[in-house]
Amino acid sequence: MTQPPAIRIDNVVKRYAGVKGGEGKLALKGVSFDVPQGGIFGLLGPNGAGKSTLINILAGLVTKTSGSAEIWGFDIDEQPRNAKRSIGIVPQEIVFDPFFTPFEVLENHGGFYGIPKAERRSEELLAAVHLSDKRDAYARTLSGGMKRRLLIAKAMVHSPPILVLDEPTAGVDVELRGQLWELVRKLNGEGVTVVLTTHYLEEAEELCDEIAIINHGELIAHKPTRELVGMAREKIVRVSVDKDLAGPIMEQGFAKAEVIEPRTLEITYNRDTMSAGQVLGVVQQHGYGIEDVTTREPDLEDVFVQLTGAG
Repeated sequence: MTQPPAIRIDNVVKRYAGVKGGEGKLALKGVSFDVPQGGIFGLLGPNGAGKSTLINILAGLVTKTSGSAEIWGFDIDEQPRNAKRSIGIVPQEIVFDPFFTPFEVLENHGGFYGIPKAERRSEELLAAVHLSDKRDAYARTLSGGMKRRLLIAKAMVHSPPILVLDEPTAGVDVELRGQLWELVRKLNGEGVTVVLTTHYLEEAEELCDEIAIINHGELIAHKPTRELVGMAREKIVRVSVDKDLAGPIMEQGFAKAEVIEPRTLEITYNRDTMSAGQVLGVVQQHGYGIEDVTTREPDLEDVFVQLTGAG
């Protein structure tokens, strides 16, 4: 038997109310996809694409206009309490009372979920996010990275099988980003299904097993990550030549040609219609001797730009 999905989104529509009875913004236009159990799932899209609206619907903060959604098999309308207990949300904004200590933040949040004191995991969670030494410090005194880690611990107080991270590494430095992903991988290794939105496409490519891309409220792609990267048809070749270039060389088969240094030309071409050898042949036909060549394979960023038209 196949496992039921961790999250099922079926034809979800969200239209916000308009001003003075006018027609409001249509944020989601009938989005449908499943998030499989046990993996790391990426939800990508440009700003304003509808990602946060969808996450807020799952969190119970926004009411959808139509369609249905299930979390761990529980319909968010018919079984809202069970659905909410099955998901932990780490928001973009850092939100908790600055006058509570990390231990108190977790204890209070456990109390909101009705977890008896004896069954709360506050100490264990603080250790998991490397904050045991800050147990009794005021939350306001924590660094930005510590606050991010505390938010992840807070989302896990009720031991949900699904963790949703909304732009968790926005505005954090490279070292902290590495620490956060180490923590996310650890949780995933313990069986937690992780859903993340991120603007860092190299991050999604490295971490996610499967990716859905939303643009203008519509699902425009949903595939395993490697398959999605394979959709990029364009390839880039950088050519160093033996004399200064008079200008970019544009041929019918080139998508783009750009002089990036006096003797270096970068050419983007469609790998379905040309080969790298043909590209180099064109450069030689224009009277240049080739001294060095490097190529770059397409990555998730290329696919994202191709699908969304985002520069």
